[in-house]
Amino acid sequence: MTETLRETGVGTPDLHAVLLHGKTQPPPPRPGAVSRSALIDRARTSGARVVSVTAPAGYGKSTLLAEWAASEDRTVAWASLDRTDADPASLLSVIAAAAASFSPAAAGVVSEMRGIGTGALGRSAPMLAGALAAAPAPFVLFVDDLHWADSHECQDALEVLLGRVPAGSHVVLASRREPALVGRLRVAGDAWEITTADLSLDHASARVLFDHAGAADVDDADLHTIVERCEGWPTGLSLCALVARSGGDAASVTGDDRFVADFLYRECLARLPEDTQVFLRRAAVLDQFSAASCNAVLDIEDARARLRDLEDANLFLIGLDHHRGWFRFHALFREFLQTELERAEGAAAVAALHRRAARWHDDHGMPAQAVEHLLLAGEIESAAERIAELGLPMYQRGRVSTVRRWLSELGDGLVRTYPPLVVSMTWTAVLLGEVAAGERWARILAAFDVESLPEEDRLSFESARAMVRAAMCERGHERVVTDAAYAMKHEPPTSPWRDQALHLWGSARLLVDDPIGAQAAFEEAVEVAAVAGNADTVILSEPELALLAIEAGRWGAARAHAERGVDAIASSHMDGYPTTALALAVAARVALHDGDREEGARLLSRGMRARVGCTHLLPYLSIRARMQLAKAHIAAGDRSAAWHLLKEIDDLLRKRPDVGAVAAQAAELRVALAAEPVAGGSVPLTPAELRLLPYLQTHLTIAEIGQRLFISRNTVSSEVGSIYRKLGVTTRGGAVDRASALGLLGG
Repeated sequence: MTETLRETGVGTPDLHAVLLHGKTQPPPPRPGAVSRSALIDRARTSGARVVSVTAPAGYGKSTLLAEWAASEDRTVAWASLDRTDADPASLLSVIAAAAASFSPAAAGVVSEMRGIGTGALGRSAPMLAGALAAAPAPFVLFVDDLHWADSHECQDALEVLLGRVPAGSHVVLASRREPALVGRLRVAGDAWEITTADLSLDHASARVLFDHAGAADVDDADLHTIVERCEGWPTGLSLCALVARSGGDAASVTGDDRFVADFLYRECLARLPEDTQVFLRRAAVLDQFSAASCNAVLDIEDARARLRDLEDANLFLIGLDHHRGWFRFHALFREFLQTELERAEGAAAVAALHRRAARWHDDHGMPAQAVEHLLLAGEIESAAERIAELGLPMYQRGRVSTVRRWLSELGDGLVRTYPPLVVSMTWTAVLLGEVAAGERWARILAAFDVESLPEEDRLSFESARAMVRAAMCERGHERVVTDAAYAMKHEPPTSPWRDQALHLWGSARLLVDDPIGAQAAFEEAVEVAAVAGNADTVILSEPELALLAIEAGRWGAARAHAERGVDAIASSHMDGYPTTALALAVAARVALHDGDREEGARLLSRGMRARVGCTHLLPYLSIRARMQLAKAHIAAGDRSAAWHLLKEIDDLLRKRPDVGAVAAQAAELRVALAAEPVAGGSVPLTPAELRLLPYLQTHLTIAEIGQRLFISRNTVSSEVGSIYRKLGVTTRGGAVDRASALGLLGG
């Protein structure tokens, strides 16, 4: 990477790579820090694979991890988290990138960490866990600032990883709060804990720290007082040493950690030139920063020199790469600087800095970070606009949890009144098959008063609303045709929704048994989507073209379309998304027709797993996917599984009875199945059981699993028993192993 790219951030992939690289680089040991070798040795020889380092800010957690990393003979990997990682897809991506340094298998799955909800738990997490288990040599993986990823989804995914750490290796977790998973690991005897009491410094350690800081003239009596008043708090003692070195009275410090920190940081800051103080305060609005970003956000031209001066002065600046290009502040110092910024310059100045930071990140291909700054700036309407634009792209990247957090910060009142956001969130919920959320958003969308919009926005909004109605088919297949035709008319070739309108029009033609019209629409949809880079439309349309070819007896053409659909899943890393079920089912049929039973079985397992999110929110798609899965099972000689899929189709038809020709096709399949008796075969896991299955990898109790899935304890017990019977096992571990072998968990 050139100096220009590193410093200016020109080129989106390089900036992303630099920031991710910064999160996966162990920081060098801190000069003058008190050695924690005794704690490290006890943890290293404890026999536990997981080491938890839990303490409030300023107790030297990161310092301990850095010392451990520098002293390790085993391979070391580092993952440092921030607020953008409070999402399973992001958390797993950072850990996978770190693990790539010691596991070739991890390097191969970094781009696959896009699972959503139980998709992360059922696919991404076990894939990465397998990569950890396959590491060729013992390793130590450090995960710093885990408190940023304390959601249930993140903790559950991390627990799956920890369950596969091989003997002789360690994962070390540092957090301000005890992670929920540590309690469960403690019960299992697989966690060694380092706490605040272990990290507090005594008189002897404080003397080492003061001597190294150049404050050796503080006598033992004063040092005893300082240690007692700081209660052994390492950062407080470090700051006292700096105050003493510069002539201040460190022994006069009183108050709890927060007030001690504020007092001592202010003492340190007051001894710096005014322009340096201003630079530090203002740069604190940035999570990570370079000279280029500081120049832009702070409206200066000499950031490079300032950063080098701060680095030389050891002023709580942490380098994120080996080129002195990217940095962050020590977390507690940054929090102090942010408080000082608002106190010294006011909320308006803070908002202005965040607005400039948002522009810089947007200009450099970091829209998610731009949204974070817009929210911090109080630019709610601008943030809403960007979130609406990012809704579907974030869905495709598996970052739905992040979008939901943003919506919570915007507030329900604003979200309901902003049409693009309502459209975006309705589509996200519908495409994921989230029934409660999808129906809620659809009601909000339907109730929106179009007359309240500017006249120039009304047609596009009505078109968007029509497409949602066409996909959900709540009012019957004739209304689908009407709504799809409306969208076709009002989504011009330049519209980013044109490919979606074309796909819906093709689906509408199938509902009225017009294969010629459907084929033309699907072909154009693929062309438009390929140019626009919309993988979902390609994934949905190519299997429809394959089915039309199969019905015409053109298996060669069907094979080409099926392969393009599966290739689109792979290239967009969307395996496991509900919208992939049809493509996988059709590809399985083609493979089985070609005599490739192994590939057919593999594709069929993937399709069965993807059907979990195929609900009545997308009724005709969900029915058609199950019909093709049933036909693939028949081709594989498993008519029993096909019958069970027909029962699921019946459930969908009870909720959406008017799906036009699709209902007749389901009836034809039933007649064909009934023509031959069922002898043996499998009983597939239901969608509800597949949702629960990933949680069997964790230490969660039956009651806790029920809380995760919003179902009763009795329902969980019943579903677990059914999973055991269908998989032919009697334990959780047996169920996980069998499900993994069948392709229902993991890759």
